[in-house]
Amino acid sequence: MIYTELTKKAIKLCFEAHKDQLDKSGLPYVTHPLHLAEQMPDETTTVVALLHDVVEDTAFTMEDIAAAGFPKAVTEALALLTHEASVPYMEYVAALKYNPVAKCVKLADLRHNSDLSRLDSPTEKDMARIQKYRKALALLEGECGADKFQDSRKEEV
Repeated sequence: MIYTELTKKAIKLCFEAHKDQLDKSGLPYVTHPLHLAEQMPDETTTVVALLHDVVEDTAFTMEDIAAAGFPKAVTEALALLTHEASVPYMEYVAALKYNPVAKCVKLADLRHNSDLSRLDSPTEKDMARIQKYRKALALLEGECGADKFQDSRKEEV
């Protein structure tokens, strides 16, 4: 992971926001944004990965994040990644393709959320969710240049 003042601030906010949450398998939720952040190629995508579910899944607001001093590139990507219930899922995903930061974080998010090995006993509901995520991945990968994103990570290692 990239450790800068900004990413450290995001790590602290991530832990504070998700401290009492568990994922679908009962693990601390914070492992999910940390997993995504480990895959990101730069400071901005790392911060957005750490904070990508904060507004959607906690009491924190976009105003809280902006007031904490996160830059516009971060808040713009986070606003796009925050799925409003009134917006159909695939429309929400399609809008992400216009922001490279949001797009790459969402690709990592979809891949991690599609990993059935994270679940002890996947249900039919889980399988249906995975199908929805596969459609979203196909939409973004077709538009994103995901191969380029993956190649940039290989060069860093």
